[in-house]
Amino acid sequence: MSERSLQSDPASSDYVPGASALLEAGASRAPVGPSLFEVSTEVCNQVGGIYQVLRSKAPLMTQRWGDRYYAVGPWEPAKATVEFEETKHGGWVGRAIDRLKDQGLTVHYGRWLIPGRPRVMLLEYWQPPDRLHQTKFRLWEDHGIETPVADGLIDMVVCFADACARLFEALSEARHGGRAGPALVAHFHEWLGGLAIPIIRRKKLPIATVFTTHATLLGRYIASSRDDFYDHLPWIDQASEALKYNVRTPHAIERACAHGAHVFTTVSSVTAEECSQLLGRPVDVVTPNGLTIGLYNAGHEQQRLHGEYKETIHRFTMGHFFPSYSFDLDKTLYFFTSGRFEPRNKGFDLCLEAMARLNTEMKAANLGKTVVFFIISKRATRGINPLAMEKRGVLNELNDICQKIVSGVGPRLFSRAAAQGKLHLDDLVDEYWQLRYRRAQHALRQHCQPMVVTHILEDDQQDPVLNYIRMLGLHNSEHDPVKVVYHPDFINPHNRLWGLEYDQFVRGCHLGVFPSQYEPWGYTPLECGAMGVPSVTSDLAGFGRYLLDNYSEPEKFGMKVLRRRGRPYHDSAADLSRFLFDFCRLERRDRISLRNEVDKRSFDFDWSRLGRAYHAAHDLAIVRGQSEFGAGDPDSVPMISAAALSHRDPPQGPTA
Repeated sequence: MSERSLQSDPASSDYVPGASALLEAGASRAPVGPSLFEVSTEVCNQVGGIYQVLRSKAPLMTQRWGDRYYAVGPWEPAKATVEFEETKHGGWVGRAIDRLKDQGLTVHYGRWLIPGRPRVMLLEYWQPPDRLHQTKFRLWEDHGIETPVADGLIDMVVCFADACARLFEALSEARHGGRAGPALVAHFHEWLGGLAIPIIRRKKLPIATVFTTHATLLGRYIASSRDDFYDHLPWIDQASEALKYNVRTPHAIERACAHGAHVFTTVSSVTAEECSQLLGRPVDVVTPNGLTIGLYNAGHEQQRLHGEYKETIHRFTMGHFFPSYSFDLDKTLYFFTSGRFEPRNKGFDLCLEAMARLNTEMKAANLGKTVVFFIISKRATRGINPLAMEKRGVLNELNDICQKIVSGVGPRLFSRAAAQGKLHLDDLVDEYWQLRYRRAQHALRQHCQPMVVTHILEDDQQDPVLNYIRMLGLHNSEHDPVKVVYHPDFINPHNRLWGLEYDQFVRGCHLGVFPSQYEPWGYTPLECGAMGVPSVTSDLAGFGRYLLDNYSEPEKFGMKVLRRRGRPYHDSAADLSRFLFDFCRLERRDRISLRNEVDKRSFDFDWSRLGRAYHAAHDLAIVRGQSEFGAGDPDSVPMISAAALSHRDPPQGPTA
């Protein structure tokens, strides 16, 4: 089928050329009067990628809307104590909160302790059983949505939706006093947080609604079980597939949210295709996800930080591989992939296939370099492998011994040099430290190959990644130039094998590899770009599609887009292997130059540019709300097409 690019098509069917354009001034100012409420189950509650979207976008929203921007989420006490600061409420919002308290719904009002410090309302949303049953009945009676009994996730969604609907009813009453005109915009993210939309529309509340799906639930399930998802998308029967994968209720909720919202958006033109087919409504605006690049970009410090954190990865490599054999760390390249554990969707299988091919090619070419490939994800484990911890402890002891020897030898060597003595070090080291040195070396040595996985998995016989590694024969033998480290836990400072942040680990690597089969957007290559690290994405990922839609040769600035759509698996693996081999042939000077190119281009993906699509969606919702409720002049609100959004001059990065 022909590929429709929503980055070059009009933002919506009611976009009128010649209407007020959302130019630089319009992009920075919100329409006078309305308030924006952004609703998600991940407000002050980190669960997945939407948390990153909301957190990184908050400064842009507060810059445009000021104190008329509010985030709305669930009250989760354990997490709220870290990120939430409760403050006194007042004004019309305070009146609404007090009214809800009298009705039995507690709303915690305060500030979200993130950049931008947006105002936030956290709802104690859980309902008693009788009210929950009444809400479920109304969902069936009014919207035809069946909800199973005693399903914890669905019950949470229903309770949160009812709490949100009650909140907006109270806010509307306090704001409007019964008068018409949507002065409130409610932007809901994902089906988990969006079920309030059909309830709000049923009650005819004067609220302009926006719904953003970051990935269709049904699309994620289908793509995980078949390679040709997008090629067969036009012929997929969404109802039968939802029944097949036992996701009828979430799918029905997602469709109701999409059809009920005044404005429907998604994060990429790739996902827009599945929205139209699976949810039955074309999107109005594509809202790509950005980052606040300034929080990541280190300017002239990028290269220094890369070297500093690469030394930390060197330390891990010595503890992991050197007990069995050693290799030249100055000629070692670090590649990695990461993400939630969806091996096919995230392209873990393709990565490993390409690494096996690269291993063969590097052996034949005798490049004299080593590649260490990390797979970072989250799996059920019993903890870090004791052998890994033992060798890391011995390595730390060996380092302490070396530091003691150096500190002891230094003054003696200086005295000998001043006395015109010859350079001879052995007799300057005490026998005690010589013995400690040899004992530590002996304790570090092991007579087996380095382990592939760093942790003890709960079920290593059934782990698909580990089984694929075994099938490909990537056993970390001494003569293999490509080594694999499967790390089934996220990297953080509390991880005893690392002791550094994930962002610092990324900075220390040479290349990120993310050839996803299903990825609505994909923050991982974008995060690499923000930190000056080259990366690989695919044309089945939203970010990769965005690159192809807007740049002719993105690989020239370190962002390779692998062609996977409509191609056999092994052809894509061969292409990826060739790219990796060419990357391995680069010299240090070439890699530095490529990182500089990535660094310069990263500002194209700052929220100051990509966030304009969110502004367009909010303005369009106000226009449609005004049209529905008969208030205001639609032409007074600036509108813009997605095509115009993608052709603006990018903001410039910091100058020297």
